[in-house]
Amino acid sequence: MLRLKCSKRKPLQSALAARHLINKNKVEVILGPRSWEETSTVAEVSERYDVPILSFANSSPPWAAERWPFLVQAAAGTHVQMKAVANIIQSWGWRWVNVIYEDSDSAANGISPYLYGAFQAVDVEISNLLPLSSFADSSLLHKELENLKQEQCRVFIVHTSLELATRIFGMAKEKRMMEKEYVWITTDSITSSVHSMNFSLISSMQGVVGVRNSFLETGPDFNIFSTRFYGIFGLKYPEEKHHEPGIFALQAYDAVWTAGLAMNEGTNSNGRQLLETILKTDFDGLSGNIQFTRQKLEPTTQFQIINIIGKHYRELGFWTENLGFSHTIDHGVYDLSMESLGDVNWPGLGGRSSAPRGWDLPTIENPLRIRVPNGSITNKFVKVDYDSSTNKYTFSEFSVDVFNETTQHLKYSLEYEFIPFGGTYTDLVKKVQSKEFDAAVGDIAIISKRCEYVEFTHSHTETGLVMVVPILRHSSRAWLFVKPFTKAMWFLTFFINVFNGFVVWSIERNYCSELRGPVLNQIGTLLWLAFATLFSLRGEKLHSNLSRMATLVWLFVALIITQSYTASLSSMLTMQNLKPKIANIETLKSNNAVIGCSQRSFVREYLEGPLGFKSSNIRNFTSTDEYAQALRSGAIAAAFLEAPVAKLFVAKYCKSFIIAGPTYQVGGYGFVFPKGSLILPDIDEALLNVRENGVLKDLEQGLIASEQCEDIPSDNETASLSPQSFFVLFIITGVTSSTSLLIYYFRAKDRYENSMAQYKGIWIAIMMVLNKLGHHRNRLSRKVSDVADENPGNSPNNLHSRPQA
Repeated sequence: MLRLKCSKRKPLQSALAARHLINKNKVEVILGPRSWEETSTVAEVSERYDVPILSFANSSPPWAAERWPFLVQAAAGTHVQMKAVANIIQSWGWRWVNVIYEDSDSAANGISPYLYGAFQAVDVEISNLLPLSSFADSSLLHKELENLKQEQCRVFIVHTSLELATRIFGMAKEKRMMEKEYVWITTDSITSSVHSMNFSLISSMQGVVGVRNSFLETGPDFNIFSTRFYGIFGLKYPEEKHHEPGIFALQAYDAVWTAGLAMNEGTNSNGRQLLETILKTDFDGLSGNIQFTRQKLEPTTQFQIINIIGKHYRELGFWTENLGFSHTIDHGVYDLSMESLGDVNWPGLGGRSSAPRGWDLPTIENPLRIRVPNGSITNKFVKVDYDSSTNKYTFSEFSVDVFNETTQHLKYSLEYEFIPFGGTYTDLVKKVQSKEFDAAVGDIAIISKRCEYVEFTHSHTETGLVMVVPILRHSSRAWLFVKPFTKAMWFLTFFINVFNGFVVWSIERNYCSELRGPVLNQIGTLLWLAFATLFSLRGEKLHSNLSRMATLVWLFVALIITQSYTASLSSMLTMQNLKPKIANIETLKSNNAVIGCSQRSFVREYLEGPLGFKSSNIRNFTSTDEYAQALRSGAIAAAFLEAPVAKLFVAKYCKSFIIAGPTYQVGGYGFVFPKGSLILPDIDEALLNVRENGVLKDLEQGLIASEQCEDIPSDNETASLSPQSFFVLFIITGVTSSTSLLIYYFRAKDRYENSMAQYKGIWIAIMMVLNKLGHHRNRLSRKVSDVADENPGNSPNNLHSRPQA
């Protein structure tokens, strides 16, 4: 026979009711109650009388079975539902949640540590954990919900009794917290009673997603039970609109069936024997398999997901541990994302399928508060200026520009304001951790120690810590001046010089007497012309257009070659001088040298820790100019700078200092956000877009250009020049000079042949004249001879003997 005693859900009254049932009604088994607070007091009574108690509390401490051997948990544990809740949150990409739970032993046993473990597995953080008393008054409830409303997180998990949930959702609706962008998820303790909720509660829970214990609503046993339940419940509570049995009715039916089976098998047995019989129970009940292990039923691993909409609710599907979501309770197709279950009616969104963002954007009235460090070692990354006339700060330079550009690539408009911060970078990080402000932007290095407190975006600069030392200026290569050209280049340059000198000598020797003479003298003159013509013999001193043409082309080629030689030699001399005065940190340590680092950065800790420098040998500096002065004066032997700062420093003092030694892979500058920040994933995505579209590269180039003093070629750029570099020029000058020489020789040959032809004609004429003269002379001789014969006194031999008149 079943005896009933109402405890009104009060632990003390439950204990009194149990004692009354045992002493007065001589009951052999106690069924109920549902809360752990009542169960624990009843267990004390049942233990005293050796009466088994079948509790409907779905959670109990691990030590309960040892403390109360007669306590049997007849309701399957539902703590696995916390994994279902975590998977729902993971499905929609939410990273922060607010948890509201009832501050009772029952809720505590059901929420800790299962909820923390489930959230940790899917990388979800709890923004606020709000415990509420079962008897919390309206003013306290109003205050707590108002505080939650001011937070950015808009995802709420409610794990309370139905009575407290009714008050929570009623006030949440009044405070307009059941509207767009809000997400509400309820656990089994609330959702399993949804079929019996009144219209007032249903109307205040529109869009709520609930997790509840699942059971098969098929089979002959269930059909028989549900028919009888409809009839009895409908007659007793005719005002209720929903008469279908819930999980609690099924659990109670299975508990009664368990006790009845045990009592039938152990008639007239004592309480301990009855307990042993109960613990051996094994059958398929309406709520699931009834088989006890360590005085408990196996926990439920399958839950139903519902969505409250309209006047009732809609069944979305099921979730099964280690499998995921499915549309049916058995033999379904599983998916790890809840999106596979179809559209969800979220609060304020009607039938829209896309999930809310889960957090509220900062507004103009309440913008994102971002701290910016004031007092960086260089103002090229962050610069904070104060205008006394307007009493306002302005923020600029690289890191600020990158953040501003990043926010422009977000899918929404982000309201934020910069606030200067004058403390150390470690203090800045801890301020973000404590949520005194929402983020930090600047030259803030990403290091593991800081990642324990906050989260960083991707680095927007290169990473690394490097050593900067003075340049050691000396060169020990006496023959460095020949290195700009290869051997082949030197040979070809000499040959083309001599060839061009020969061309000029050949053409001009007929016009200049100094270009003629003995062979040895002409050889010296030719070699002198080969080189001196390029520098001392002006164009107007050349007499032939052919020599002028050859010299003009060669002068153009020689100008290019000499300029290239000068540039290459200058580069080599510069590179030879750019040697670090100290090559590595081992030299610093062995010399017990003093080094410098930034006063506000993490570098000092790194130098003292992994690199092993003595604290007494480390000096702090606050600006790059202080570094330069200390390095020049010898106050420090080296400075250790973060790679982005070192590049600017060396660019500014490129003739004095150089980066030496290896790069230690630490640091890199990132933007700082609290752990699990709601906006961080979007900022990271936007920053990647800024990097991929080239905007970040342009900003980096502008940053380096602002400090650039001169370009220093690399080793590859100072390689010796070969003939291939001037092949076309050599061909041009060679062809030009050769053409000039050939033209000159062809012209000389023609002149010679014309001269020889003229000489031959003249000779023939002379010979003809001489022949004629000889002929006339013979005739005259003959005439003279004839006259002499006729006048002997007049012969020449006698002419002188004639008297003078």
